[in-house]
Amino acid sequence: MSLLFAAALYLQTAQGSDPMRLPIGTEVSVQPGSLVDLRLQQPADVDDIARAADGKSWVFLGENHATAPHQQLEADILAALVKRHRRVIVGLEMITRPKQPILDLWSQDKLSEPNFLQQVDWKGQWGYDYAFYRPLLEVVRKNHLPLLGLNVPRDWVRAVGKGGFEALSAEQRSQLPGDMSLENADHRALFTSLMGGHPMTGPTGDNIYSAQVLWDEGMADTAIKYLATHKHDAKTVFVVVAGSGHSMYGQGINYRVLRRTSERGVTVEMAQAEGPTTVSRGVGDFFYLTATVGK
Repeated sequence: MSLLFAAALYLQTAQGSDPMRLPIGTEVSVQPGSLVDLRLQQPADVDDIARAADGKSWVFLGENHATAPHQQLEADILAALVKRHRRVIVGLEMITRPKQPILDLWSQDKLSEPNFLQQVDWKGQWGYDYAFYRPLLEVVRKNHLPLLGLNVPRDWVRAVGKGGFEALSAEQRSQLPGDMSLENADHRALFTSLMGGHPMTGPTGDNIYSAQVLWDEGMADTAIKYLATHKHDAKTVFVVVAGSGHSMYGQGINYRVLRRTSERGVTVEMAQAEGPTTVSRGVGDFFYLTATVGK
């Protein structure tokens, strides 16, 4: 579960900082229930997203966790990409790297759902009700799509949050990129906004920010290493499914992928609101707004 971003989104709501309206690009008003192409400022559908991904190797889906319309949109996007004869690989924030053998069995349709949930430790790995993610994972199983657990072990993130990168062992660091840059000012500004708009300074603030960089860089690294060791071609597209804070404004996992591969993808951001919401066009290529549950 993305505890850091859950806390961050609570803080920005409570204190009035709105990460969806950072001064990056002009603004667009979006109605709940609408999927919008922010580049063209017009309504869109999943086929438009799949077409926008033609010739691109990456699609980044930034969801609100456990929000049924968001996970259904993700499933529909996967199906639309398959329909366009793309060779789709799916990477999940929800699962950590050590569970990869279980994800392989799911992709090969060699596990029943109950056995999958038990062996992958869904409750321990993620915690949200599996029912939200069933549509997405059924598309994976039906089409035998490669499925990756992108996340580094969560104790690594906790350790860095307390003691910086130095808190990782030499063996742990050997499994990560040598350069996990902290110098992206735009990402630091987004992180500050997500944390309520108040910069976190000093060693404590630096460590918490380092944990966020580890989180994003680790997931990008998992995906990049997979492509480096598996056959792929122009038809291949890697779809990253993660919380919205990991891809907004192209500053999260997508930034780390761009920095290391020079490849840009398509970013779809998702959010909830009680009514019409104004968002920056810079937040992503497409934006999906759903009504707040219970409102």
